[in-house]
Amino acid sequence: MKASGYDSRSAISYQLSAIGRAAEQQSSRAAGKQITCYYCATALLCFCSIALLLLTSCTAKRVELPDYEGADIKKIITERSSVKGVNATFHIEFEKNDSTIAGDAALTLTERTLDLRIYSMGFLMAEIKETDGIIKSTPPSDRNKNIILVEGLRSSILWWLIKDYEIEEQNSNYHIRNSSRRIVIDKKSMLPVSQTIELDNGKELRISYDEPANSNGFWYPSKMKIELSKYVVKLQIKSISFIPHSAQGQ
Repeated sequence: MKASGYDSRSAISYQLSAIGRAAEQQSSRAAGKQITCYYCATALLCFCSIALLLLTSCTAKRVELPDYEGADIKKIITERSSVKGVNATFHIEFEKNDSTIAGDAALTLTERTLDLRIYSMGFLMAEIKETDGIIKSTPPSDRNKNIILVEGLRSSILWWLIKDYEIEEQNSNYHIRNSSRRIVIDKKSMLPVSQTIELDNGKELRISYDEPANSNGFWYPSKMKIELSKYVVKLQIKSISFIPHSAQGQ
């Protein structure tokens, strides 16, 4: 009888131990699940925070364009005509057929003069100077390249210097024309959308604009593409300052 009682107590003790171990295992699994859930929740929170930060950052970079709709286009052109030159730096890509040359450029441009320096890997790659139609380039370059850089840059950046023009309204744009040029201006932003120039040799210089930007309250297109025959020049303006007419000393 004593042995039987002992065995009974041992069995009970064993069962209690098993129950305890099972409880510990269940508790451990529950704790593991809690830790896993904690890390999952933390990871989800981090992801949401990063996504919100990126969304906020993208929203902050959105450009709020001025609304000039209903304004007098002639008055806008007259106001801009007080600016006769620019100092600018930009990234430039020069394409001909299937080849592309890219670099960074520094430009000083007025109605009568142009000084353009193009750099690649920090080294001066090309320099073009122009005064009253006389062009000097180092190294020497062909006529089409000089035209697209000199006439293209001046007409694309200082577009408001057009003379003897007529204005025609077409839908959401103004079309400004004279004997050799046609500029399409967006009515709302009063910025150019495109421009076409008929050259003396019968060829056509085409300019398109994109990405409006602001420099001290002066709005301008920061991205331009200039095309002539097989040549294409793409510009992305990095910095620009505008020279008032009285500051040129001309």
